[in-house]
Amino acid sequence: MKRTGLILSVIFSVLVLDIATKGILLYMITGGYPLYGAAWELVSVPWLMFHVTDFFNLVFTWNPGTSFSLFRALGESAPLVLILFTGCVIGFLLHYLFCRARSYERFPLALIVGGALGNLLDRVRFGAVIDFLDFHIGGWHWPAFNVADICIVVGVGLYLLNMYMARRTCVKLTKGEK
Repeated sequence: MKRTGLILSVIFSVLVLDIATKGILLYMITGGYPLYGAAWELVSVPWLMFHVTDFFNLVFTWNPGTSFSLFRALGESAPLVLILFTGCVIGFLLHYLFCRARSYERFPLALIVGGALGNLLDRVRFGAVIDFLDFHIGGWHWPAFNVADICIVVGVGLYLLNMYMARRTCVKLTKGEK
């Protein structure tokens, strides 16, 4: 029971942080906090909010695709397809997380699920995901991203690192090393 509570608290914390940051940006632009609506009707164009440093801006943009705006070409069916796909992935990850995951897999998977839920919520509410962190070098911009994306990337990185470390430990044990 303690394990389940810890997993749920990580997922919930990521979700709350993601919703809060996106909500603050929506409030700063629209003067309110819309609960749903067509993305481009709420905020119609990419919006430069703050030039923070020579390499970082806070912007407001909609991402109708996935990472790096992949699958934008799906057109009007993109939100539905991505919602269904993301829901299936989240369902699989939750099943694995609560039924089969080893202790070293739980925290990274909880980060991934929390981030995926944050982006899924945007897709269901607006048909696109809010992205706002813009890193750039001169005129070359990395695609904008959000807190949920950070948690997904960190979760995947930790998961891979943990898998590598677990494999090394297993190999050492089978060879009789300590």
